[in-house]
Amino acid sequence: MRPADLARGHGLSTQAVRNYERDGFLPPAERTPSGYRVYTPLHAAALRAFLALVTAYGHQRAGRIMNAVHRGALDDALDAVDRGHARLLRDRETLAAVRQAVGHLAAEPPHPAAATATAGGPLTVGELARRLGVTPATLRNWEAAGILDPAREPGTGYRVFREGDIRDAELAHLLRRGGYPLDRIATVVRQIRATARTGAVTGAGADALTRALDDWQRQLTARGAAMLTAAARLADYLSACDDPTPPDPAGAQPPAG
Repeated sequence: MRPADLARGHGLSTQAVRNYERDGFLPPAERTPSGYRVYTPLHAAALRAFLALVTAYGHQRAGRIMNAVHRGALDDALDAVDRGHARLLRDRETLAAVRQAVGHLAAEPPHPAAATATAGGPLTVGELARRLGVTPATLRNWEAAGILDPAREPGTGYRVFREGDIRDAELAHLLRRGGYPLDRIATVVRQIRATARTGAVTGAGADALTRALDDWQRQLTARGAAMLTAAARLADYLSACDDPTPPDPAGAQPPAG
């Protein structure tokens, strides 16, 4: 098939298909004696796999997976897939923890020591940054935006992140990956802090919190479903790569001109 045929079948431009081949997301096209590209059902399977991976994991990770497949490094491709699943699991666990925390705060009277105790002790800015996989500068930006409000260690003035601060940072990290702007995240976090003080989830802040958590739950569900689809498309492509039956060349020769 011609590049235009492959592109049209997937709602893409012909140039996009050429770019995907150039970047190694598709296997190299065969060429006619006159230099025309000839794509086969194998290329169509590769394109379906790549587009499904983009939906599930994003363009960058999808590209890494296809590049690894095409250089024969299947374990590297599967490692990238596994890391995507691990990130989804962590997001689910964080969301569940936030929901649980809000539920407990709404059901129980506030405890004065709740914000200061944490099983592993308080964290420094560097330790919290490593835990989240961000830079200390990012945490300072979140503090400036009103998302974080850590205490300061007496004498040194160093930031100290306790249980409530860590919860806020985890939630901020979750929502940032969901595309939320800092001012909206700050609104959600302020409501959680108010809940911690009063034990009540009320008002516009509560509505914003509920909407944000429900929206992110829907995103996680959609991402998980997309990963299932991507796995099926990738498995189809890998099977096609192992199939020794040559593709049907009928119609592969493009018209002259």
